[in-house]
Amino acid sequence: MRGFTYLSKVFHSHSSYSKLLVLCSVSTGGLLVYAESNVESGKQVVEQNQPESKKKRVVVLGTGWGGTSFLKDLDISSYDVQVVSPRNYFAFTPLLPSVTCGTVEARSIVEPVRNIIKKRSGEIQFWEAECLKIDPENHTVSCRSGINDNLAGHNDFSLQYDYLVVAVGAQVNTFNTPGVMEHCHFLKEVEDAQRIRRTVIDCFEKSVIPGLSEEERRTNLHFVIVGGGPTGVEFAAELHDYVYEDLVKIYPSVKDFVKITVIQSGDHILNTFDERISSFAEQKFQRDGIEVSTGCRVTSVSDHFINMKVKSTGKHVEVPYGMVVWSTGVGTRPFVKDFMEQVGQEKRRILATDEWLRVKGCSNVYALGDCASVDQRKVMEDISAIFKAADKDDSGTLSVEEFRDVLEDIIIRYPQVDLYLKNKHLLEAKDLFRDSEGNEREEVDVEGFKLALSHVDSQMKSLPATAQVAAQQGTYLARCLNRWDQCKSNPEGPRRFKSSGRHEFLPFEYRHLGQFAPLGGDQAAAELPGDWVSMGHSTQWLWYSVYASKQVSWRTRYLVVGDWVRRYIFGRDSSRI
Repeated sequence: MRGFTYLSKVFHSHSSYSKLLVLCSVSTGGLLVYAESNVESGKQVVEQNQPESKKKRVVVLGTGWGGTSFLKDLDISSYDVQVVSPRNYFAFTPLLPSVTCGTVEARSIVEPVRNIIKKRSGEIQFWEAECLKIDPENHTVSCRSGINDNLAGHNDFSLQYDYLVVAVGAQVNTFNTPGVMEHCHFLKEVEDAQRIRRTVIDCFEKSVIPGLSEEERRTNLHFVIVGGGPTGVEFAAELHDYVYEDLVKIYPSVKDFVKITVIQSGDHILNTFDERISSFAEQKFQRDGIEVSTGCRVTSVSDHFINMKVKSTGKHVEVPYGMVVWSTGVGTRPFVKDFMEQVGQEKRRILATDEWLRVKGCSNVYALGDCASVDQRKVMEDISAIFKAADKDDSGTLSVEEFRDVLEDIIIRYPQVDLYLKNKHLLEAKDLFRDSEGNEREEVDVEGFKLALSHVDSQMKSLPATAQVAAQQGTYLARCLNRWDQCKSNPEGPRRFKSSGRHEFLPFEYRHLGQFAPLGGDQAAAELPGDWVSMGHSTQWLWYSVYASKQVSWRTRYLVVGDWVRRYIFGRDSSRI
């Protein structure tokens, strides 16, 4: 008792914001800790003794491929980094089609953002919220938390930035087709894949209910995929395997009513791939019984029917369905559209950046991934300035030697020049100077120079909206910010043809590392660097190894591989969870 009396006097004689009472239980050996907070006027008093940071503040919007790769490579000792995203995880989106059918579980392909932050010594701040508006004039972003409104505290807040990185991805593009938003499934997020998985099971469960006609069963088990791109084709292949490897065994009475249809507006599916892959995919789908309707455009979707127009005949067709998955491209998010209007890009379909990923019209805002497009500058826009910079002796003509001196800078600044030289098999600078009859010329005037490069800009290509592009852009931008001070004093970029000096950084250069198209039945097709094409069972094993190695952590790598092994041994789960 004397001990407790002494402790009580000590606690009450020393004023502090927290009082700690420790009670030791002799009988159990347990420890109870009680903290009492000093509360004044109903508000918790918080002391902030930390000095204000003098680091440049970088705000990152989004935790997808671009944002995550940027965060993993950025030197956070030089910046105060704040991240805002409506999802507190990174998702390995190329495996979303596998999630729809239970080949891989949803939690196996996601990594909590705070786990990624923890690996960076916890110096990155994260808020689970959605960006509502970007104010480029005042350098602020307005955000709103989507967490339960019943919890205490406000939901709206704003952040100041010195540099803003917009990596929010894109939303589904419905092309304003009536009924799509109300009746179709999408495959952009983990939640989308989970909804599709439940709906597939619902279609089978409803079809085995007694008293349904054959026509009703066929309607319920007709799965339609709109869009013959990589996502649509991979989902169709996954669904086919799920149905014929697992579901028909537990729903044998309706196995003859199942139908899978892919609707594609173009002439072929996988039209962004090599023609050999497209043809291989169509032949395999034909063997598997997956119907491919090419040259068809969906005009509307109702609660039970999908209406489409056959381009070749102009005929309108009404098709009953049980489930529709819409996978036909991407569109710009509303707050990004609003931002585009503020920076003078209101007439564009997608946010434009320069070759250094800076948003055009806004010097301290960068954009990565699907939400933006790199607007490559044309050679012909600067052709006179290039000629003047290369003509060192101001003779009014350009010699082969003078052109050769600036050719490397031209290729770095305008990569379409390099593509043109390779496609035309032009090995030397002097080959560009040949006249219309193929004769060599030692020098050309400005008009001859314009004529020599007049077809170069036809080689310009927009970058695909893929995870590979976004990840490379995030890594590139992090490298630029890491070397900011160094490159300001010692520029590493190409020559400025319209002014003196050089650009601080090399422009972003996309390196295509190949792409896969899983086609079901443990077969896949792949486009590999160097115009290599691989198809068949061996390519599927290559797909397994590449996708396992590309996981963001050892935890997800172990879970994904474990799911693949489980599927081979036990099959896919058909529980509606």
